[in-house]
Amino acid sequence: MKFYIILIVMILTLITGPAVAGNLTDQTGQAASSPGSDISPDPSVSDVDQADKVEDDEFQADIFQEDQADQSTHAMVADPLEGFNRAVFVFNDKLYMYGLRPVSKGYARVVPTFARKSIKNFFNNLFFPIRFINDLLQGKGEAAGMEFSAFFINTTLGFGGLNNFAQKYVGIRLQDEDFGQTLGSYGIGNGFYLVLPILGPSSLRDAVGRAGDWFVNPINYAQPWELSWGAWGFEKVSWTSFHVGEYEAFKEASIDPYTAMRNAYIQNRNALVKDVAGAQKLKNSKD
Repeated sequence: MKFYIILIVMILTLITGPAVAGNLTDQTGQAASSPGSDISPDPSVSDVDQADKVEDDEFQADIFQEDQADQSTHAMVADPLEGFNRAVFVFNDKLYMYGLRPVSKGYARVVPTFARKSIKNFFNNLFFPIRFINDLLQGKGEAAGMEFSAFFINTTLGFGGLNNFAQKYVGIRLQDEDFGQTLGSYGIGNGFYLVLPILGPSSLRDAVGRAGDWFVNPINYAQPWELSWGAWGFEKVSWTSFHVGEYEAFKEASIDPYTAMRNAYIQNRNALVKDVAGAQKLKNSKD
């Protein structure tokens, strides 16, 4: 039924052109889910932001219905570079606490929530090629079709992606996809754990995946290079403004934040890859 609705909307779009949409809505699927479930809200974050985060978390919970005991058995990963990784972890922690966090909190205070959500939607729509190509590489044709439909609708009716028109009026909710998940879907393991400067927790497989996604990320082709770096930094501030307080609460609840972050990251990535593998098995069984 959704495809008929999408087809009608696309035809109307071609006939009438962009139309004024209603209230701006949040775009899900861009950011990775934050580790931990017991997270106290930051008092500086508005109720609208909290509600927005809860909606994202509920959507992620629907996608990843993993048994906790099963996850813990798959959370182990080799960490031969632990000394280096811990040093980078401390560097990233200081960079967040004294750089990204105060900038994001100031941004949230100055820019109204509806405007920040529009910017968040814009970037999520801009990252369409990453999700679309990885859907195709994973053999998820239906998901790729939904991605393309959402991109077309949001770019036209949503004024260049500022409004998540596809989710609000058509009911299309997108899943985050990247090349690291694609490699995992082909049976490639995590390899060893790796903490990247600025970028944060990763693995050998996901580091290669990031490099692959770099080539299809439109931001990287912006000229001059200052514009590309500025857009990249602005997107990080935008995303962080909706999640201030989560990392701080995670650290306070952890005896060893480094180990807790490593386990949480690997659990999350394993769940994403397992979701992809499960979708492929389901498709093969239907075929």
